[in-house]
Amino acid sequence: MTRRDFARRTASVALLLGASLPLSGAERSAREHRHRNRFRHHLTSDVVIIGGGLGGCAAALAALRAGLRVTLTEPTDWIGGQLTQQAVPPDEHRWIENQGCTAAYRSLREGIRTFYRTHYPLSEEARRSPYLNPGRGAVSGLCHEPRAALSTLEGMLAPYASSGKLTLLLEHEPRRAESRADRIQRVEVQPVGGGHSLTLEAPWFIDASELGDLLPLAGAEWITGAESQTQTGEPHAALSPNAANQQSFTWCFLIDHLEGEDHVIDKPREYEFWKSYVPQLRPDWPGRLLSLTYTHPQTRSPRTLGFHPEGDTPGLPLNLWRYRRVADRRTFAPGFLRADLSLINWPQNDYWLGPLVGTGATSALRHLRRSRQLSLSLLHWLQTECPRPDGKQGWPGLRLRGDLLGGPEGMAKHAYVRESRRIRARFTVLEQHVGVQARGGPKPGLRAEPFADSVGVGFYNIDLHPSTAGDNYIDIPSLPFQIPLGALVPVRLRNLLPACKNLGVTHITNGCYRLHPVEWNIGEAAGALAAFCQRRHTEPQAVFETLPLRTDFQLELEKQGFQLRWPENLS
Repeated sequence: MTRRDFARRTASVALLLGASLPLSGAERSAREHRHRNRFRHHLTSDVVIIGGGLGGCAAALAALRAGLRVTLTEPTDWIGGQLTQQAVPPDEHRWIENQGCTAAYRSLREGIRTFYRTHYPLSEEARRSPYLNPGRGAVSGLCHEPRAALSTLEGMLAPYASSGKLTLLLEHEPRRAESRADRIQRVEVQPVGGGHSLTLEAPWFIDASELGDLLPLAGAEWITGAESQTQTGEPHAALSPNAANQQSFTWCFLIDHLEGEDHVIDKPREYEFWKSYVPQLRPDWPGRLLSLTYTHPQTRSPRTLGFHPEGDTPGLPLNLWRYRRVADRRTFAPGFLRADLSLINWPQNDYWLGPLVGTGATSALRHLRRSRQLSLSLLHWLQTECPRPDGKQGWPGLRLRGDLLGGPEGMAKHAYVRESRRIRARFTVLEQHVGVQARGGPKPGLRAEPFADSVGVGFYNIDLHPSTAGDNYIDIPSLPFQIPLGALVPVRLRNLLPACKNLGVTHITNGCYRLHPVEWNIGEAAGALAAFCQRRHTEPQAVFETLPLRTDFQLELEKQGFQLRWPENLS
């Protein structure tokens, strides 16, 4: 081979590799800079998941179990959504300890209990209990501090991060997306505080964000707010459709109580407004919002609750202090905790003066700020004006525990969001499928609509909090239900999947499909579906439409610990 032939062949190979010969020092430096920047600002994986809440974490775990490479983004610095950055202990059904969730969700629950058994000085009684409930709260059999769930979730994902299969982008949110031929090509995310954007490419995209943020960016068909009775036939649907009619959201906070101390916060800027605010809802709220009297969710009649951080409230149906208590001193060794810890997510700090979707980012930010003012005002009212059983007013010893949550103004990192954008799906779950009244009940043997394409199960009342259009509670009985695959399949986009409350439900049925174990199941099913489609070289629409494919997918789910149907003898 002559010197000229060698040079020509070397030049051809260099061109194939993206280089050019010869290169000056400056040209070589510029080329290396471009390649570094391209690597830095461009990520390719098998699955991109937008949102690190419970559904997003579950989707990631399912895809990672199947060997896929996952990029998971999260706008806060905590994964875990409702359980962590929103600080809400799990809302669960009465069978949760034995059934009605996936094996992975049960591992999460047991992991939280193991976290306490490993790291906390428990009382002997608590240590012996197989169903350890650190807070002994009324709302759940597992009321716990947010950081316990955060540590457990981080532990579940840690092996995949170490192996390089998982890329976790905290404090990143989507800015734009590019779609072509009914497929998402790429999504651009950016650090929340500003900085260089990052382009994410993958065959599969999963929206697990709190408000369905990826749907409009990707050009997906979506809906928000309330449908009408004419559209859905649901007995409890609104008379007219209203996209701005969305459930209230809540900015939660955590407190303890130190008797004899003064921890009263400065009067919030909007305190006088919220102190005198009387909700204008249909049917009527019984008086001022900052009161221990509110609307009973089922009967819509006035109901007065108690509040006492140190004792009982005889004659009243509930002591709000214990409702979402996440740490009970009796659970731990004597002297470990100075006081109980109680999470405040009550009717009195639900915010409904405006929606988070559909009125623009500026309006949404204003409502988020005002919701924090409402929660601070509730705390100040509890500290200074709340009626006490001893005839006094206020509990000045209530102390805001922002050190345990790390969010703005001493509260949670993120608002507790109950309703988001929802995909227009191949199948939409209606009240007629799951509601007791809508299915002709109550009567013996009544069952929810059976779904042959089930990818999981769940149960909770249809629970809608007061809405931005002035609706009071809609809280009606439902039946143990299934999660149909068709509700996870968009009507058009072929590589997008929902992973939380953004699936194919209505404003009404969102009220029972939005809770913790159901969101986890939806997300885990989405991650498993992406992995199944990747391995079979198929698409979700084909799995939904083709019986052999669907059967194979359901068999895989069952092997992974999914429960696809409720037993006949459930009681």
